[in-house]
Amino acid sequence: LGDRPGAAAHPHVVIAAHLDTVFPEGTNVKVRRDGNVLRGPGIGDDCRGLAVLVRIVQSLKDAGVTTPGTVTFVANVGEEGLGDLRGVKALFNDTMKGQIDAFVSIDGTGVHVTNVAVGSHRYRVTFKGPGGHSFGAFGLANPMGAMGRAIAKIQEMQVPQHPKTTFNVGRVGGGTSVNSIPFEAWMEVDMRSSDPASLAAVDANFQKAVDAAVAEENQRWGKAGTITVTKELVGDRPAGSTPERAPIVRAGLETAAALGFNANLGEGSTDSNLPMSLGIPAITIGGGGRGREAHALTESFDVTEAWQGAQHALLLTIALTQK
Repeated sequence: LGDRPGAAAHPHVVIAAHLDTVFPEGTNVKVRRDGNVLRGPGIGDDCRGLAVLVRIVQSLKDAGVTTPGTVTFVANVGEEGLGDLRGVKALFNDTMKGQIDAFVSIDGTGVHVTNVAVGSHRYRVTFKGPGGHSFGAFGLANPMGAMGRAIAKIQEMQVPQHPKTTFNVGRVGGGTSVNSIPFEAWMEVDMRSSDPASLAAVDANFQKAVDAAVAEENQRWGKAGTITVTKELVGDRPAGSTPERAPIVRAGLETAAALGFNANLGEGSTDSNLPMSLGIPAITIGGGGRGREAHALTESFDVTEAWQGAQHALLLTIALTQK
């Protein structure tokens, strides 16, 4: 965190970008340059946001600007994957609780304004049983069988198109060998929606699907209660939104327009989810340029017109500190 005091303590604006990427420790993140294109894991998401954040600080310093309100610049962790927004959760629930008047996350590339937060529930589901030899112990209920039944039921769930609501079984694992009845199987499931009620509904259907699958597997082998299941909530990103007519949204769009850029409104899952769910004015903007293949080892960032994102973020920062 870095504070840049203004003429007054308020409005107190936070400008943030996340430090973490989706890639595991040890990934080769060396950046290669190919003309105007930079290539490397995480180069756009969110190295670009961090670069813009630093550029705002330097530009304000170079120009000797004293803002009416105070700005705190934040480089946080926990935005990606199972980070569960732990960085901004700590910021709003502890470090700066009750101090923030407006929040802007710089995430990704292009020039855009995100004012709708797509919430998500993520579970690690573990099925357990006694396990045994595939031939000698044949007839025992199988955790992998229960998981297979659960996945089949999840895939049959019906969800609304509007608001867009999704589900995905993203990872599975378990077992020790091909000739062993596994004693454990697990899967990780992701559910998303911008509507809290829709997210709650798909979560409830997921819970029913898993419980029904376990019951069916136990009934199939005539050994009720042999398979047990635990459903651990490993990610809880709240859904929410900042109204289109809110001053911070208008500022995001109007500062872009003043610079001659076309910034469209959109939805996404970003660090702004948390403040939006708390009713604190928040948006997420892009860092300019053009990114491709985010979350892939082949990720790239075209720096052509990347300056647009930096200019937009700088002008927006100054605008939000006005009383």
